[in-house]
Amino acid sequence: MKIGFLKSCLVAASCVLLSSFPVQAQEEAASLDALIKLIESAKIGESADHKAREAEFIKAKENQQSLLNQAKSTQDSEERRSGELEKTYADNELKIQALQKQLNERLGSLKELFGHLTSTAGDVRATINQSIVSAEYPGRTDFIDDLIAKMGSDTKLPTIAEIERLWAEMSREMAESGKVVKFPATIVKVDGEQVQQEVVRVGIYNLVSEGAYLDYNPKSGLISELARQPKSAYTSGAANLQSATEGFTAMGIDPSGPSGGNLLKALIDTPTITEKWHQGGLVGYIISGVGAFAVVLALWRFLILTGISAKVSSQLKNLKTANTNNPLGRILKVAEENPGMDAESLELKLHEAVLKERPAIEAGLNLLKIIAMVAPLLGLLGTVTGMINTFQQITIFGAGDPKAMAGGISQALVTTVLGLVVAIPTVLMHTLVNGRAQRVLHIIEEQSAGIIAENAEG
Repeated sequence: MKIGFLKSCLVAASCVLLSSFPVQAQEEAASLDALIKLIESAKIGESADHKAREAEFIKAKENQQSLLNQAKSTQDSEERRSGELEKTYADNELKIQALQKQLNERLGSLKELFGHLTSTAGDVRATINQSIVSAEYPGRTDFIDDLIAKMGSDTKLPTIAEIERLWAEMSREMAESGKVVKFPATIVKVDGEQVQQEVVRVGIYNLVSEGAYLDYNPKSGLISELARQPKSAYTSGAANLQSATEGFTAMGIDPSGPSGGNLLKALIDTPTITEKWHQGGLVGYIISGVGAFAVVLALWRFLILTGISAKVSSQLKNLKTANTNNPLGRILKVAEENPGMDAESLELKLHEAVLKERPAIEAGLNLLKIIAMVAPLLGLLGTVTGMINTFQQITIFGAGDPKAMAGGISQALVTTVLGLVVAIPTVLMHTLVNGRAQRVLHIIEEQSAGIIAENAEG
């Protein structure tokens, strides 16, 4: 029983061990003895493998120790080298200080001179970079950059020729400021087209070409035509200057040209009358429409009253024959149709006839008076509305930009100006037209009273 159990255990163990052996070994194990031999040979192989691995580990450990010793040796060498470099650096510092002291002693007053030269060269470079003379002579500041670098260096010194060239450029800038010269250049038109044209340079103030003022960009070196030109009086002067060959020619120049040409830009950006009119907005358009209507009405009534006045004057010359094409003739016609009427009845008849003529004569006068009164009120309405918008902008964006505030207030006041511009002529036209109407009314009333007097005497 025990032997059978032992065999069973061996068989099970052999199955487990055989599962880890190659198939060939399993096939060769035909008996338990053979299996035991295989197991022993496997143990011997495993022991050999373990010994080989242990030998590799020992060898690697020895190699690591060698590398560690080599790293420590390198560290010690670098530390010694670092100490030597620090000592060399300290010695060089002392040498540099001594040489710097020696340099300062030898330079003496030249050091102060180089300081003034550096400052002067910087000012000249800034002036030349912004000058329109550089449009004719580009690249004048390249040597100045090298000169400044040399004067600020401890190893280089500027030459006499370079210092003299700086003086020459200063002299050239002063000389060119009083010249009017012509030179060819590439100009960028408003539409972006680049053309080759003759450019006239007026000192250091303005560039013009073919009657147009130009702008010079110092950074890019481009000469471009201003998108918006000043008035024709200035552009015509520029054209005359370009075509002139001798003598004096009147032309408008910008004295602030060397500092950026702000005066010319402000002059160009000044809104025209049409642009100011558009600034009035909707209220401004309404005022303009009312003003145009008042002018048409006044002219129409003035022409009609002039014709009526001429007919009445012609009727005055012939009172015996009544002509019904004028108010006075119609009044005389009423008197002719009622010859035997008593004075009081005739007076009523004539008064009725005068009342009939008055509306046609005074037509449009009240409307002109109303327009003269309403136009300033509309202007005030536009101003108040504009001020409200300005204060709203201040509330949103703040009051940090005085130009924006001034622009808003200026636009608000445009409507007030429009209202006054409409009201003042309307008052004058009303006075003129009313004078014509009152003259006709005065004549017919005077003649009516005369007719009544004659009838009463008769």
